[in-house]
Amino acid sequence: MANGLFLRKSIDVLMQQADDSESGLKRVLGPWNLVLLGIGAIIGAGIFVLTGTAAAQFAGPAIILSFILAGAGCLFAGLCYAEFASMIPVAGSAYTYGYATLGELFAWIIGWDLILEYLFAASTVAVGWAGYFTAFLAEMGITLPPALVGAPFTVEGTHTLVRSQLCVDPSTGGLAVDALSHTPVAVADCVAKGFTLEHGLINLPAMVLILLLTALLVVGIKESARFNNVIVFVKLAIVALVIGFGAFYVNTANWQPFIPENTGVSGYFGWSGILRAAGVIFFAYIGFDAVSTAAQEAKNPQRDLPIGILGSLAVCTVLYIAMAAVMTGIAHYTTLNVPHPVFVAINAAGPGLKWLTYFINLGAIAGLASVVLVMLMGQPRIFYSMSRDGLLPKVFGKVHPKFRTPYIATIITGLVACAIAGVFPIGLLGELVSIGTLLAFVIVCGGIWVLRRTSPDLKRPFKTPLVPLVPILGILICGYMMYGLPLDTWLRLLIWMALGLAIYVFYGRTHSVARKQNGK
Repeated sequence: MANGLFLRKSIDVLMQQADDSESGLKRVLGPWNLVLLGIGAIIGAGIFVLTGTAAAQFAGPAIILSFILAGAGCLFAGLCYAEFASMIPVAGSAYTYGYATLGELFAWIIGWDLILEYLFAASTVAVGWAGYFTAFLAEMGITLPPALVGAPFTVEGTHTLVRSQLCVDPSTGGLAVDALSHTPVAVADCVAKGFTLEHGLINLPAMVLILLLTALLVVGIKESARFNNVIVFVKLAIVALVIGFGAFYVNTANWQPFIPENTGVSGYFGWSGILRAAGVIFFAYIGFDAVSTAAQEAKNPQRDLPIGILGSLAVCTVLYIAMAAVMTGIAHYTTLNVPHPVFVAINAAGPGLKWLTYFINLGAIAGLASVVLVMLMGQPRIFYSMSRDGLLPKVFGKVHPKFRTPYIATIITGLVACAIAGVFPIGLLGELVSIGTLLAFVIVCGGIWVLRRTSPDLKRPFKTPLVPLVPILGILICGYMMYGLPLDTWLRLLIWMALGLAIYVFYGRTHSVARKQNGK
């Protein structure tokens, strides 16, 4: 049985599947499409929410170092992803890489783990988008009924947002709903800041967004990429405006002390706070690996996938560091623990930057929408690959005869994400998404190391430099950020993995195509 659990899938077989033009996906994406897909997934909540809240709670102005640490971990993981993506240009991302190097059990673990990254992240960010969108409508005098813009449940806890209740500003009628779940916001805090609390019945804007994007993804990857390209250019232009004009209003006194003294509790300022913040803002980097899920839709995957992965990661890392420096320079970090920290920073600059607030709202709406789009794109392609391997029912592997998209998996993903975003309080999933993604990165880095030793002669259009140093550094940095996350997040991950292993034992193991072909 042990041999069957660690049965590896032949790279030759994977390549044959990728070249199957009849049942495969449509190759229409070039390098710019892939870079913009990566940027579309990465630039969003990280800039518009996490930069301020992580600085205020954990790292202070040293949030810049947290971004560098998280970016370094992503760089090493990204280099490993780039080698795999060029060598095995197959939909499935880390799941497929794990199957080819570490065996079926590890592949299942990664595939199940990636559900946390894509499906739940799409739902989480959709809720944040709904908050910005509703606030934008309120500024234009359109107020949606509170019952239709919030979930009916409440979640409170040390590492949880009160996402399921709406904080309604009585002075503006605008809604303040956190876009991600890394910052604890108690009900009392909302009240203390002059907000009243109202329960919702359903988060209709979030649900509508997911349904519209799901329909777009069913119609075609090319159409989805074009839509993503437009909104990525919009949000990049707005981010550039904030950084460019905001730099003139930086007060260097706000950067002192650069590393605030630790409070006596690990993870709250000091060097441990920088580590804790790095684990939290790691959520902001999630997305560059989604480029690899489009491998079977890239025109020249061996060349273009490394460009898409590393190019998008480089652009976003520079923008994150610049935004962190500008925000903590304009406003003192202690004032940024709010749902809209960019607004706080711009308001602190005075009337000279007031005109930027309208663009920021547009940038947040566009930015978060593109994140949801790419997350909803990635998950069905993981399901598609797992289904073709027999680890999930065949329905997940069906390709639309006209659009050449995995339409059943896309529809199922959209409906589940829609239900989660519309009804359930998903604040507690934020750190769980981060730890799940970090685990996938650790396994991918380990996979490169293993494959270099076991199959050194394989054709590698892109080679990760300095192996095994780069994979080891990727494992250590990502593992270190996992260590910095709280115990309850680890417990939730273990429960999620136990559920996944049960599904594998009772379904996946008995339906595995590779096991049947090898008589296991």
